[in-house]
Amino acid sequence: MIGGTILVASDATGETGEKVVRAALVQFFGHEKVRIEVLPHVRDEATVRAVVAEAKKRSALLVYTLVGSTLRARLKQVAEEADVRAVDLLGGLLLQMAMHFGEDPLYKPGLGHELNAEYFKRIDAVEFAVNNDDGKEPRNLRKADIVLVGVSRTSKTPLSQYIAHRGYRVANVPLVREIPLPRELELVDPRRVFGLMVDPAMLIEVRRTRMKHMGMEPSSEYGDPRRVREELEWCRRLFADHPQWTLLEISGKAIEETASLILERYRQRFSHPGPAAPARPGAEPSTAPPAEPPAAPPARPEPAPAPARPAASKDATSTPGTARPAAKPGAKPAAKPIVKALEPAAERAVTKPATGTARRPGAKPTAKKAKG
Repeated sequence: MIGGTILVASDATGETGEKVVRAALVQFFGHEKVRIEVLPHVRDEATVRAVVAEAKKRSALLVYTLVGSTLRARLKQVAEEADVRAVDLLGGLLLQMAMHFGEDPLYKPGLGHELNAEYFKRIDAVEFAVNNDDGKEPRNLRKADIVLVGVSRTSKTPLSQYIAHRGYRVANVPLVREIPLPRELELVDPRRVFGLMVDPAMLIEVRRTRMKHMGMEPSSEYGDPRRVREELEWCRRLFADHPQWTLLEISGKAIEETASLILERYRQRFSHPGPAAPARPGAEPSTAPPAEPPAAPPARPEPAPAPARPAASKDATSTPGTARPAAKPGAKPAAKPIVKALEPAAERAVTKPATGTARRPGAKPTAKKAKG
């Protein structure tokens, strides 16, 4: 029977373990009855023993994400001694990565939460999304990585916030039939613009729920079925007039799923050089400009035809009296023929004159034979 508690122990914040547990838990019917508790900053043996004791006391499943191998092994041992079911989420993965990369992990807790450049980039992106929600600052549209457009209640704001937490600057613009599009939207690179469409019945339900929370009259046009359908038809025609915008049907999709689709398209377009969309007047250059074709190498002058040389025999280079062609100005002296260097020493000695020949450096003098 589904129920009880799952304890998530971590040497940092526990966010990683909690997300994995929730992702697995939703595969079970009645998962909403299970309570998940995070126990962060487990970094010594005393805390390990306290965590295992708590799991034993509450008959809870213990899930842990500890990067330190010594502490991880200690928790496993203590849990086995206490007969507590414990699941190590990181140990096996770290081992396989180390074997794959041929490198040892750092085994340092909390590296994913350091105040580095990536962290401040996410903070900046979140502030940008808040300040540019619902078309507040059209002048900033060209500074956005991603621009979301759609009619009211198509999840533009939660999508903007979710994607911003991934480090992307997101702006969103509401589409209202009676209000013209901001001029700045036409200057945005159309590959960055994502249009959101939703099923009319679902949009009507969402708007009516919103009207109740805001205390609006039920007869308001905001939730009128005829008005909603006309609004969506107008929106679809608007998207057809901007074929370079990306149209996404978000009916029945969770925020995470829609965000994943948007980021997948965005990375395909801007993470690798490729052909760019036609630039619009006044538009800022894309963050990932297309790769330019390599410049053609400078043309080399055609070499002058070499003068015809008289045919020579194989030994022409070593035969006295044989005329050699005149060397070109600046040309390197020709190397000696390889065949000459490979002749046996005895053969070369035979070809030398008997007298008047200079000794080679290092050669021993030949003893003269005494006359009888």
